[in-house]
Amino acid sequence: MTERAYRICVSCVMDTSDSAIVFDEHGVCDHCRTFETRIRPGWHTDARARAELDGIVARIEAAGKGRDFDCIIGVSGGIDSSYLTWLAKTELGLRPLVFHVDAGWNSQEAVNNIERLIEHLGLDLYTHVIDWEEMRDLQLAFFKSGVSHIDTPQDHAFFATMYKFAEEHGVRHILTGANYSTECVRNPLEWMYYQSDAIQLRDIHKRFGTRALVKFPTTSILRHKVYLPYVKGIRVERPLNYMPYHKEEAIRLLTEKFGWQPYPQKHFESRFTRFYEGYWLPTRFGYDTRRVQFSSLILTGQMTREEALKKLESPAYDPETIAHDKEFVATKLGISVEEIESFHSMPKKTYRDYRSQSSIYAIGAPLMRLLGLELGGKR
Repeated sequence: MTERAYRICVSCVMDTSDSAIVFDEHGVCDHCRTFETRIRPGWHTDARARAELDGIVARIEAAGKGRDFDCIIGVSGGIDSSYLTWLAKTELGLRPLVFHVDAGWNSQEAVNNIERLIEHLGLDLYTHVIDWEEMRDLQLAFFKSGVSHIDTPQDHAFFATMYKFAEEHGVRHILTGANYSTECVRNPLEWMYYQSDAIQLRDIHKRFGTRALVKFPTTSILRHKVYLPYVKGIRVERPLNYMPYHKEEAIRLLTEKFGWQPYPQKHFESRFTRFYEGYWLPTRFGYDTRRVQFSSLILTGQMTREEALKKLESPAYDPETIAHDKEFVATKLGISVEEIESFHSMPKKTYRDYRSQSSIYAIGAPLMRLLGLELGGKR
């Protein structure tokens, strides 16, 4: 097969590191076209959007009447979930329970940020700690599998735990910081496969794991996209989509009000995700998630293409930090740095090499986007 010539979009900074990218005759990529034709026309942040959000808030308040809290917000300590927590309490007048899942990879900055939020806002924090020995075994299994999406165990645990809590406690509304403003471009599927695919998660663990997963929480696409919302009535709301949301302004507000500490890059509140997105994906697979993040900001007017290209000239973080994080991850997982490096050089695999529910996603994801029930553009 002839290697594809390198090409980069003339509008954003997505390039042929996304092997499925398609350019039109003007050099504009399909990520940009998807935003302009499918997302922007139906996305409003004006008075009509606020009226719609007020209706959602009224339903949340009614469902939570007489309860200690009327909704839960999954908080990682990152910018989107932190800003949403402030917004829900101070601007929307809701009574959220701050929900955090500790999968063993929290940075100290994330811990500090969450503590400052709940202290200043007077909110309650519920933290679910994932069994570390099971998490460790599953994380190593993903390393050994050779796939790119080795952050799946952490993400899967977060969503599965939150949905389980909502179902067990009769919570009807989950608020999430997912938004179009900073996430209108999605990570290509070959970069990050769907984190909710329990079939693939179990298959990889069955092949490479060494102990049973007894306590580790799992979910599935049909469970959280069909059963929970339409049978149990548990709705996921995205308030940030109903108002202007500017990343730098949000960081400034949180910093000034709470002493919130910003991160060098989106998702770096997790020590493992920092290692994974800053080092593992770019050096092993050639995938730089900053291209996705910067392209989203370019399309929503928060960054110029020139600014993005300049930032991309430098790696996500410096060699000294990489070496430190490599040692930290190895020690945390109970293996040597040499073993980490052996995983880095092993043959590359994709989600297609293991059992999955990809056929269900292939049908369901476009349908959900068509109906306005799924966030983001092409993947």
